[in-house]
Amino acid sequence: MEASKLAILLTLAVAAAMASPSQAQNSPQDYVRLHNAARAAVGVGPVTWDSSVQAFAENYARQRAGDCSLIHSNNRVNLGENLFWGGAGKDWTAADAVNLWVNERSDYNYGSNSCAQGKVCGHYTQVVWSTSTSIGCARVVCNGGRGVFITCNYRPAGNIVGQKPY
Repeated sequence: MEASKLAILLTLAVAAAMASPSQAQNSPQDYVRLHNAARAAVGVGPVTWDSSVQAFAENYARQRAGDCSLIHSNNRVNLGENLFWGGAGKDWTAADAVNLWVNERSDYNYGSNSCAQGKVCGHYTQVVWSTSTSIGCARVVCNGGRGVFITCNYRPAGNIVGQKPY
C-alpha cells in the first residue's frame, strides 16, 4: 500500500475514534465500576450488569429521546430508576450521571435516614441500596442535539420507605 493511502487511512481511523470518544466512557463496565466504587465506600457489595435491565433502560431512553424530559418510567417490573439530563454542548458520559447521583451523599444523613432539608438524596441512596444487586443503563442523544439523557435501572428497586439503604 502506498504511504499516502496508508496515511489517509490512519488519519480517518484517528478521526473516527475522536468523533465518538464517549462510547468508550459509556460502556456497561463504566457504569458498574462507578456504582461499585460508591458502594464500596459504604461497605456495600457490588452490582453486576443485567442485560434484561439494560434492555428496559434502552427502551425507555429511546422513548425519552424526543423530549429528554426527566420523567420516570413508572415501570411495573420492580426496578429502581435514576435519571440524568445534560444540556447541549457537552458530550455527557456515564461518569457525569453517576457522579451527580453519588454527590448527593453529602445531603444524606444515615442516622436519621433522611435528606438535608430542601435537598434530594434518593439518587444516591438508590446507587448504594444494598439489596439492589444488578443494573442496566442507557444513554441517548436528545433529538435535535438538545442534550443527553441517561437512565440507570436497578433490580430489585431500592428506596423502600422506612428502610435504610445499607
